[in-house]
Amino acid sequence: MPLLTLDSLSLAFGLQPLLENASLTLEAGERVCLLGRNGEGKSTLLKIVTGEVTPDGGLVRMDDGATLAILPQNLPGNDTRTAYEAVASAFPETGELLARFHTLTHSADEDSLDELMKVQERLEALDGWRLDQKVTAILEQYRIDPDSVLDTLSGGWQRRVLLARALVGEPDLLLLDEPTNHLDVPAIAWLEEALAQFRGALLFVSHDRAFIRRMATRIVELDRGKLVSFSATYDRYLDLKEKALEEEDRQNALFDKRLRQEEAWIRQGIKARRTRNMGRVRALKAMREERQQRRERGGNAQFVVEDAARSGRLVVEATHAGFAYPDGRSVIEDLALTVMRGDKIGLIGENGTGKTTLVRLMLGDLEPTSGQIRLGTNREVAYFDQLRGELDLSANALDNLSEGREFIEINGQQKHVLGYLQEFLFSPERARSPVRVFSGGERARLLLAKLFSKPANILVLDEPTNDLDVETLELLESQLVAFSGTVIVISHDREFLDNVVTDTLFLDGSRRVRSFVGGYSDWRRQGGAFPTERQAERSVSNLSRPAKAPTVGPAAASGIAPAHKSAKLSYKLKRELDQLPVTIESLENRVTDQQSLVASDDFYSRPGAEVAAELDKLAALEAELEQTIERWMELEELSH
Repeated sequence: MPLLTLDSLSLAFGLQPLLENASLTLEAGERVCLLGRNGEGKSTLLKIVTGEVTPDGGLVRMDDGATLAILPQNLPGNDTRTAYEAVASAFPETGELLARFHTLTHSADEDSLDELMKVQERLEALDGWRLDQKVTAILEQYRIDPDSVLDTLSGGWQRRVLLARALVGEPDLLLLDEPTNHLDVPAIAWLEEALAQFRGALLFVSHDRAFIRRMATRIVELDRGKLVSFSATYDRYLDLKEKALEEEDRQNALFDKRLRQEEAWIRQGIKARRTRNMGRVRALKAMREERQQRRERGGNAQFVVEDAARSGRLVVEATHAGFAYPDGRSVIEDLALTVMRGDKIGLIGENGTGKTTLVRLMLGDLEPTSGQIRLGTNREVAYFDQLRGELDLSANALDNLSEGREFIEINGQQKHVLGYLQEFLFSPERARSPVRVFSGGERARLLLAKLFSKPANILVLDEPTNDLDVETLELLESQLVAFSGTVIVISHDREFLDNVVTDTLFLDGSRRVRSFVGGYSDWRRQGGAFPTERQAERSVSNLSRPAKAPTVGPAAASGIAPAHKSAKLSYKLKRELDQLPVTIESLENRVTDQQSLVASDDFYSRPGAEVAAELDKLAALEAELEQTIERWMELEELSH
């Protein structure tokens, strides 16, 4: 029996139904990606599966005894719970008791002992210690500090806590809605590894093509209210989809031709004779009804980037530039950089490494606190904000774009604002709707419409791919490639970077900025790696690994949590531990020097044998650094 069955689902919020007799089955162990255009109803479908939304018709059936969990699209805001409390909340009543017990044992005093005893008695009645063991084990697997507060964590670590909460109950089905949004590349890589080891079924919504290629075993598309399954990889799905659309267009053309012929016959019949073939008349009526019920596939966005007058040949030049905040915290040091007109620059780095600060220095919004930055002439900048901060949520799309204008000029042509918005797939009715009701994809398209309605010769895009469907994303890529001006992109979308940028700036967290030729894959081939990436990958262990049996002793019986035992290091090991930080620093410097050598402009013009030797040397140094860090972590854990 299938793990999940969706049978003839129907749902309509307006005139056009989101779901129309949509059906789907999902087998145990499958990893299914749900694709579709923005606004087709993908997130709504997930809410139907969880029971948050009730369909107008149809049936949702889970296999008897099967459980599901969801990794939500949005991260928690102002959540003051600890990571332990958040993960334990997966078990409603028991989770609250465990969280309370965890809090009381960390602040145990005479006044709280009575409450501690009562909580412990209730936990024993509910078999709470087994669940506590699960919570503790998964926090250790994901290297999450149980006492860390959610709203103090980065987006990647919050996502890690939410995934731990989703998986601690060992669900049979896990739902994910845009899981890679706002994550940096190491966090995405960690998520991919964690999900690859999950033995249940996955049903996820994503527009991250690299993530889909890695995770999906089947593609299901929500198209005009129907669910269409493609038992294929993502690339094979693209081929099959193109052929299916071509066949649909051919069949529609044949049908329309027959309909025109029958319409001509009925009109001619009226003039020529009083009696007609009534069977043929009834068939014509049926054809008219079928044509009326046909749901046309929505058009593609058709925007173009308006070029301003050319900027100066030099866009920005930095010489030993640096930036530090007034509190003395340094973000950028010794920046050496030259950007010329027409360059397409991608910025990559973990969250918090200073990518936005670097962009503001390049735009002249910040003055360097050391060194010099020289800006080019005739610069007209258009900025795409990942937080959609340039949109007035209380106004409608029309007012956000028009700014009092009825017509806008695009590449020398006057366009009505409504007509221009239709190129971004906004109907006149939707264009008059307040932005606050828009989906993430609609807000992204509106911001692109606003961005491209003004001439620019420098485009700055901060996470432009979040929420955009694949078709709009591909159009954006083609427009950026054809744009004659300069493009600066901050993105964690690996395929987008590969398709657009010509140069990559990598911020490695050491306040240095390193330049590489090409996109993300080229950076990888040139030895690029995130400092914490391997550590993040090591933090994923087999989810099926049995946890250690709980310890029950006098301390537990008294309601006081036992203290962790400290392992004493021998003199030899302690001496080794003291020396390892110096060794690690030396290796990091050697790796940095070797990466700089490999990234130099003339490196690949050297003889092939020399290039191979230097790349092997870099790989050996990185492996030695990784082993040394592992040894330091091992000894550090033993010392506590």
